[in-house]
Amino acid sequence: MPDTIQEIRDELAAKQDALGKVFAEALVSSDSGQKQYDFNKVKCLGDDVKGSIAVAEKVKQMDSELNELAEKAETLEAAEQAAKNQASREKALRRPPMPGGDRGGQAIIVKGLGELLAEEKAYQDWLTRGMPQGLDFSFDVLPTDILAKGMQAMTLQAKTLMTTSAGYAPESVRLPGYVEATTRPLQLIDIIPFSQTGMTSIKYMEETTRTHGAAERAEGGTYAESTFAFTEKTSDVRKITDSLPVTDEQLEDVPMMQGYINGRLTFGIRQRLDTQLYVGDGSAPNLRGIVNVAGIQTQAKGAGPVPDVFYKAMTKIRVTGRAIPTHHVIHPEDWQDVRLMRTADGVYIWGSPSEAGPDRLWGLPVAQNEARAAGSGLTGSFQPSWISGFEKKGVDLQVGYVGTQFVEGKRTVRGDMRAALVLFRPAAFCNVTGL
Repeated sequence: MPDTIQEIRDELAAKQDALGKVFAEALVSSDSGQKQYDFNKVKCLGDDVKGSIAVAEKVKQMDSELNELAEKAETLEAAEQAAKNQASREKALRRPPMPGGDRGGQAIIVKGLGELLAEEKAYQDWLTRGMPQGLDFSFDVLPTDILAKGMQAMTLQAKTLMTTSAGYAPESVRLPGYVEATTRPLQLIDIIPFSQTGMTSIKYMEETTRTHGAAERAEGGTYAESTFAFTEKTSDVRKITDSLPVTDEQLEDVPMMQGYINGRLTFGIRQRLDTQLYVGDGSAPNLRGIVNVAGIQTQAKGAGPVPDVFYKAMTKIRVTGRAIPTHHVIHPEDWQDVRLMRTADGVYIWGSPSEAGPDRLWGLPVAQNEARAAGSGLTGSFQPSWISGFEKKGVDLQVGYVGTQFVEGKRTVRGDMRAALVLFRPAAFCNVTGL
């Protein structure tokens, strides 16, 4: 494995290109517009890797290697950034002291020429004697300190202490950027495959009856007969919207604000989509989320521990749904109970408290999602063959006037998107209850 950041980046780019060639060769067209892959078509891996299973195993290996390289690159980049931060701090320490600053480990309080003169005993005696002839005296100060103090416009014998409450208040500069408010991140969209659509509803055919009658027959006997039937299913494309009134000055005076508003509206719409994909009730204009689709399986926890119920859900997906489970979706509070599980002698099962611990259960990644209340979870096969989200045009942003906003110097920024969710095989998903 490469050790330097440049070597890792080069290796990462090379492996990424190699994996991209595999997907490019395997990509096949379909009438529905959905991406499909035929790994039997892959030739770029050489003669030693042939057949869909062998290619799929090689793809899985290549993906794991890419993930490992990416983690190493992030670690080295963080170390490089730490080195830059250290250099910046050392540069600040090497700056020359400001007038009146620290010298030799002792803070110096700089007085103005007027203060020094007023406190000088020889000067006081001279005033008392009626100011005869002249007077000579000297002060042990740096010229730069006196000049800096003179910038405060203190005159001879001036004694008023210059403070922030009685004088020139120091400037306070606001730091750039802003502190983000807390909000739920996107947690489910990343594991659901998405495609584009130009239709107002997604129609597809589901094989609702599949009875195999294949059987042995004697010579001259009647052939066995199978029964297959298809049913047309529909998933409507639903609209998710958001808007925000904003003044002309805010949009024009702060350039960053335009990007801020656009980004926030886009995120809010996709956050709502993330929720709808999981728990939408299907009543217009809501999407029908995964857990409310008819035909998904259910597994109750019962008396066993939490990990057991998710393994039982995986088994149902394999046996009844005839699919390979890929992910668990668990509320953070329920995952907390799993992460804190210990043996009878107090050893943490999911790793020492000094370690991050794997977000995996029975070998599958765990997507922590709080769009649904704690106590329920989901296990599913999030593969394009069994589930797909459809976007009509992505998030579209517009700016316009509403009502009397034109004469009020206001505008409304709005955004919307249209999406649908289709479970081609509901039995490839299992609702977990009673956690």
